[in-house]
Amino acid sequence: MTRSIDRTDTGTREPQSPLAHLSDDDLEQIAKEFDAIHDEVYSSLGDKDRQYIKNVIVAQRQLVVAGRLLLFASSYKPAWVAGTACLGVAKILENMEIGHNVMHGQWDWMNDPDIHSSVWDWDTASTAEAWKHSHNYIHHTFTNIRGLDKDLGYEIMRIDPHQKWHPVYLAQPLYNALLTVLFEWGVALHDLDLEALWAGEKSTGQVIEELKGIFGKARAQFVKDYVGWPLVSAALFGLAQVALQGRLPQPKTSRLGRRLRSMSKGPMGKGRSGKFRTAAHLADRYLPGVEKTFLATVLADITANIIRNVWAHAIIFCGHFPDQTYTFSKKEVENESRGGWYVRQLVGAANIEGTPLFHILSGNLGYQVEHHLFPDMPSTRYAEVAPKVKDICERYELPYNSGRLGKQWFMVHRTIARLAFPGGKPRPKPGPYRRSQDPTGGPVPSEAARFRDRLPADHPDAGPEHEGGGVKVDPPPR
Repeated sequence: MTRSIDRTDTGTREPQSPLAHLSDDDLEQIAKEFDAIHDEVYSSLGDKDRQYIKNVIVAQRQLVVAGRLLLFASSYKPAWVAGTACLGVAKILENMEIGHNVMHGQWDWMNDPDIHSSVWDWDTASTAEAWKHSHNYIHHTFTNIRGLDKDLGYEIMRIDPHQKWHPVYLAQPLYNALLTVLFEWGVALHDLDLEALWAGEKSTGQVIEELKGIFGKARAQFVKDYVGWPLVSAALFGLAQVALQGRLPQPKTSRLGRRLRSMSKGPMGKGRSGKFRTAAHLADRYLPGVEKTFLATVLADITANIIRNVWAHAIIFCGHFPDQTYTFSKKEVENESRGGWYVRQLVGAANIEGTPLFHILSGNLGYQVEHHLFPDMPSTRYAEVAPKVKDICERYELPYNSGRLGKQWFMVHRTIARLAFPGGKPRPKPGPYRRSQDPTGGPVPSEAARFRDRLPADHPDAGPEHEGGGVKVDPPPR
């Protein structure tokens, strides 16, 4: 379907680029200031940071255990709701604060043999290698460059008025709703980059190998979530029912019991109807709760995966496609300097304001601006550097895009609905950042971070050196 869609620029007039008023000297100085922020944080990384990510991983696994224990009693609604909620939050943490950030290389500095971008994989449909290439390299290097950043509308939606309209976009509000529920699968298919195949930039064999990886992950998730854990829950309920001699509340009849009684009345029951009825009686005594527990656990796992997908879709879309963000033509970024790259990252993303808990659950991608400026910086440091980023924005008269989740979500879906139809034009962009207009209080002088040496390679808690990390973003050199 996407093969026939022309995504070349339409010539739509873009609001004046925020780069327009910056001189080469300004851009050089901006690059130095952002580099200094990055280096200052990296010089202070240490045990406190290392303990944070380990604590998050432990907490996520504890939520999984709690959810699974509760789902052993999933035939009871309160236990089902609590267990499903635990699993949903665990999957969000695993996907956002852990998986996304570990595979960005944010924790590679620890030299940990397990928490490293070269070895980590996540509980989602995308294979690690395909995602690291399409996201870490393509998206973060060519952010919001039309025709290069394949995350700009995920190649299936008209998210920018520069894209030529095609009748297929009339359905984008509908398939965006479907994408919301099945986001992990949409991202996995997006990572295949089928347009590269059609353009001759990618071999069929490579696509087949990547499809094998997706199918392998799909099989593992299906077996784990929809067969393995439901069987464990059902078996434990059955054992408890046997131990208590059938005294646990459950439906009066089982599916198997009803089937056996039906068989006793048919040709197979001739001369054996008594045995069928006895078997049906035993099935009705012990299996109704087992069957109900199995199906309830399957439903809980489906719901938890949907919770994770809906949340990830909201955070990702609200951090990239609100009205405030700029897109760029290939011509605008010709001979781009490092400072120009930083400014493009700055204005091509949007933050989502929220509480500390919100930021943990969003993988700290509520600080999408800081994440795009420093994709390899541990996510917990984004709140620390945000005031410094705002200060640079104010001094160089650059916008700092930010808003509450509801506001960003509304703008994104308004754009998706409007650009489903022909026409459309870029919406007004925010002016330069002013701390006096910042409801969060604006930049404040931050305390100098206490110097903490990073974990040396010969430390007993350090693992062996890895040959290479994940696929890295590729900005212009210093």
